[in-house]
Formats: sequence, structure tokens, C-alpha cells
Amino acid sequence: MFDTILIANRGEIACRVIESARAMGLRTVAVHSDPDAGARHVALADVAVSIGGASPAESYLRGDAIIAAAQATGAQAIHPGYGFLSENPDFVEAVEAAGLVFIGPSARAIRAMGLKDAAKALMAEAGVPVVPGYQGAEQGAEHLAARADEVGYPVLIKAVAGGGGKGMRLVETPEAFAEALTSAQAEAQGAFGNPVVLIEKFVASPRHIEVQVFGDGTRAVHLFERDCSLQRRHQKVIEEAPAPGMTQAMRRAMGDAAVRAAEAIGYSGAGTVEFIVDGSDGLRADRFWFMEMNTRLQVEHPVTEAVTGVDLVAWQIRVAAGEPLPVQQGDLALTGHAFEARLYAEDVAKGFLPATGRLAHLRFADGARADTGVRAGDVISPHYDPMIAKIITHGATREIALRKLARALRETEVAGTVTNLGFLGALAEHAGFGRGEVDTGLIGREVDALCAAPVPGTSDIAWAALVALGLTGVPGAKSGFTLWSPLRRTVILRTGDEELRVSVTSDGAAHDVQVGETVVQARFDAEWRLDGMRAPGWHRAGDRITLFTGHGQVFDLVDPLQADAQSTGGGDVILAPMPGLVRAIVASAGQVVAAGQRLAILEAMKMEHALIAPRDGTVAELLAVEGAQVEAGAALIRLESEPGAQEAGDTGAAS
Repeated sequence: MFDTILIANRGEIACRVIESARAMGLRTVAVHSDPDAGARHVALADVAVSIGGASPAESYLRGDAIIAAAQATGAQAIHPGYGFLSENPDFVEAVEAAGLVFIGPSARAIRAMGLKDAAKALMAEAGVPVVPGYQGAEQGAEHLAARADEVGYPVLIKAVAGGGGKGMRLVETPEAFAEALTSAQAEAQGAFGNPVVLIEKFVASPRHIEVQVFGDGTRAVHLFERDCSLQRRHQKVIEEAPAPGMTQAMRRAMGDAAVRAAEAIGYSGAGTVEFIVDGSDGLRADRFWFMEMNTRLQVEHPVTEAVTGVDLVAWQIRVAAGEPLPVQQGDLALTGHAFEARLYAEDVAKGFLPATGRLAHLRFADGARADTGVRAGDVISPHYDPMIAKIITHGATREIALRKLARALRETEVAGTVTNLGFLGALAEHAGFGRGEVDTGLIGREVDALCAAPVPGTSDIAWAALVALGLTGVPGAKSGFTLWSPLRRTVILRTGDEELRVSVTSDGAAHDVQVGETVVQARFDAEWRLDGMRAPGWHRAGDRITLFTGHGQVFDLVDPLQADAQSTGGGDVILAPMPGLVRAIVASAGQVVAAGQRLAILEAMKMEHALIAPRDGTVAELLAVEGAQVEAGAALIRLESEPGAQEAGDTGAAS
């Protein structure tokens, strides 16, 4: 067994690996970029080594620097986490050439599953069912279009080197194929350096079910399935184990197929075999097909740990140290149900744009597991994935586990950046999801309801006004008192696009707060209560107030003596909605464009975002160049003004 391992990653996965390694008595080494010098994973590790600048290319993707850090600190093995170098066979070979152990599969196994077309051919040979499609070397547009016609629409275009939804496009009709192909190939080239794609039949009522496998290079077992059907743009949002409606016959068939897949490539360590399932007629053993194998630990592995009682990271370390698999298939059993929700810093109202900012306040609910790489005071950087935490709950039944998830999300407190917390809460409380009616299209069908901004109640508004006036502490004997009468004050709050004028009449430990025609009574008796109900927690930073109710309610204090300053570029200017790299400018000066037409591509937080024309018009000026790194709010493109055009500072929409 090793005595020291280095974790070649950051964030919540680095923290997760460190926790298991330390529980095994191992010494841990963290690596970090310049912005991550004070990060949580650095604080948790026994030793930390700086490996370069802010961008992944300058730091976490520098295999040579990571290997040098391992050698300098006496580490015998490197755990890659997921992402970055975790599925890079060249890195695996470099680690082994340096006399170190890679905690994961062999380079050969990674290469076998690294390209989707070759992997599908290999799986078909191993007797694993595969989705009908085309995965050939001929990549001409006309040839691919003809193959799509043969497969039958709708089809998926998928990057063969892809993952995380990058380089993937759903095409409904032949007329849309050419544009979708060009877009998918460009994104694949930018993300993976490989524009090759495959064509795959799109399953109309799809469920995404994956099987956790674990091998020692000779033998493999499966640790049952996870359902990852709740997705947005092919990105997983909430995962669960086991899959709702799963029959014993289908579980056996899928598990056996996944083990055949792992043993076919001599797999060692933790991996996931992903299947697409036709759920139109329930779950049937003849209606699932291999999609891909992820040759690494998955983000959603905690739900498998919850229902099996297995520490997958500890198993990874033990097998990499030369131990055989610690169990036989018959030793593994499912206990209860588990959910995982991915909490991100992202602006749901703006199309789930990744967000940055300082986490002014962060608290997780008691009774739930929270895997996180950040703390209150940390900054969400534009250079990395904006995940804040994974919230995991476990219960004896699916209903209990889901109720616990909904409660944990309600009790999670975040201030300082926008998040998807309300969106996750709406999903957890969605009636259809509660009944187990799950498919990959659920979020798309229900997106308006799931993304609806919360409407603050009168008690919320009243409490925000008291926070704004500093009246939430223990009242003194003469607080809120004037010589002749109770003190009356007015405060103006903004929430969303609405401004609210609130009047507060104070008399000692009592405040009467008038919100419109309603008066809310705030009374102090050991704690503040609003019309008899306990007041919620809150956080204030400057003029911004966050109430921890309804998954977070944000109010801004408005100074009535100041004009409403709008930091906009006018409705004719397309602004960068976040810091990022200008990947492409697809418009040109003088070009006539239509509303919704793509004008530029901004790359930020590992994703590409299309900036589109907010109206019909003519491009007057290009204000940025391809390859430029820009800040949020930077002007990129200006349209010619139109008489009466609204000056709204439109950023364009992101897709």
C-alpha cells in the first residue's frame, strides 16, 4: 500500500479523494493553480504544490508539472479525480514511465473507450447491445447526411471524443442537419481537438441509466444502476439510485452487459457504462443500448456509495496498490434509495449562464451529505466549472429520500452569487418526478414552470425591510421610540424588476410593517416572529439582502436620492454576459441580421455560449476580436440604431 498519494485535480472531487485517503491513514498532496492557492482542497491536504497560472492549460492540464510535484513530495501514486487528465492515456503512460502508479484504468483501456465509434464496435463484438447508427471514417457532410437518412430522424450527432454534451446536437429534420453538423464539429474541435462525429438514432422516450462497474484488471463486478435522466442540454442535474421502475430481470441484464464491457477491456478501477433506455413501455430487458463508457470515477458516484455502503475511492486506492477486488458479485446488495443534486453558480433566468462571484455566505443542511470544494468567502472563478456542491440524501424508500432532498435544498443557504438552488428545489418537488415519471425530456417540457422566479410574500418583504433598517437584533428598552409617538420610517426595496415602498412603524420590541395594503406584525419574544411565524435567516452585503426562504430571496436597497444608474451599453450593443474567451465572431460589419441570429461564440467555464441578435438590424461595428479574453459586460458587437429602439442593455441570448 502507498503511504502518499497526489490528487491531480481541484474542487469537490479533490476534497472527496483527500477525505477517503486520510481515513485510510495516507498522506495527501494537493496541486493548485494561482487562483486556487487558498482553496479548500489545498487546506485539507497535508502538502500543496503550485503548478501554474489560472487557466487549466497553465495548471491542471500540465501533466509534466503534476508528475514533478509527485516526485518532489514523495508520492507513490496519482489519483486523477474526474475531468482534466483523468481519461488521458498519454498522461497515464507518463505517470507509469516516471515510476509512479496511476489510480485508475490502464492507458489501453482508456483508449479502447475513448472514441465512441471504436467503443461501440468493441461493445457489439462483446455482445453488448448498441444503438443503431453510423460511426465510420468517412466524414463528408453529404455522406453523413445520407447515413442520417438511413438511420431515420430524429438523430443525434455526437463527437466521437466527446463528453458532457459537448459536440452533441439533436437534429429533428433533414433540413436542419447541415447547420447542426457544422456546429457540432466546430465545438468538438475546440473542446477535444478532434472534429470527427458519429450519427446515432435518437430514442423518442429516452431514459439515461448507467451502471457502476469496478474491476481489478482481470475480474469485474457491477454496483447496480443510477438513473441520470434529469438532464438539461445533455448535462445531468439530479441523479438517483436505483432507477425508478427497474425490474430484477432488466437490472440483471444491464449489470451483466456492463460487466462484459468492463472485462472485454481488462478494466481496473471505477468506471461507468452508460445506456440509453426506451422507457415508452416501461423498463424492458430488450430496450437498452450502450452509449459510452466513462473510464473514471463519476460526479454522481455518491448515490451508489449511499445505496451499497461502499467507499469507491478507497476501493480505487486498494486495487491500484495491487489488491484484488474485495468482493464477489453476490456480496453486493442495494439498501434504500439515494439522490444527488448538483448545486451550481449559474443564472437560471438568463438561460443557465454560468456565474462568478464571492460566496459571501454558505451553509448546508443538517442530515444531508454535501460534497463541496468551496467555503464561505471563496470566489467562483471563471476559469473552472462553477459547481458549488453536490447535495446527497439517502432514505429507506424513494419517497423518503426525495423528501429529504427537497428539505435539504430548502435549508441550503447561499449568498453572494446567483445559483440554480430554486430550480433544483422545483425539480425535487415536481409531482411527475415524485411519481417516478422520469425521462431526459422532462426539464425541457417543464422548463418555464421549473425556472419561474419566486414571488416574495408580504412577510418576506417585511423582513427584508427590517433587515435594511437594521431592526433585526435584540431590541433595547427604547428602540423605535420618539418623544411623542412610535417611530415611522420608509424604505424602498427592489426585487427583480419591481420596486416596493415599505413603511415601518416601530415601538420597542414591536414593528408594524406595511406592504401595500397589508400590515405584517413583527414581534420579539426570544426571537423575531412575523405574524406569529419565525423570521427566516438572512445575509446582508452592502445594499443587497438575501433571505434564506423560498430557496433564496434577493432584495436590493434603493437610495431614493440617487437616480437608477443602469450600467448598460444600450439596446444596440451585445455585451459579454460573463468573463470568457471570444471563440468566434460569426457576423461582419455591414451584415444584415435577423432577431435570434448567432453573432458570436463566447467560451466560458468549459462551455460555449452563442450570443444572438436581440432584434432585426444591421451590424454597425465589431468591438472585439476572436481570441480575446473579455470581462463580463464587455461590448462585443454594436448594431445600427433604430428610431425608438429600447435602450435595455441587451446581452443577447446564450444557447
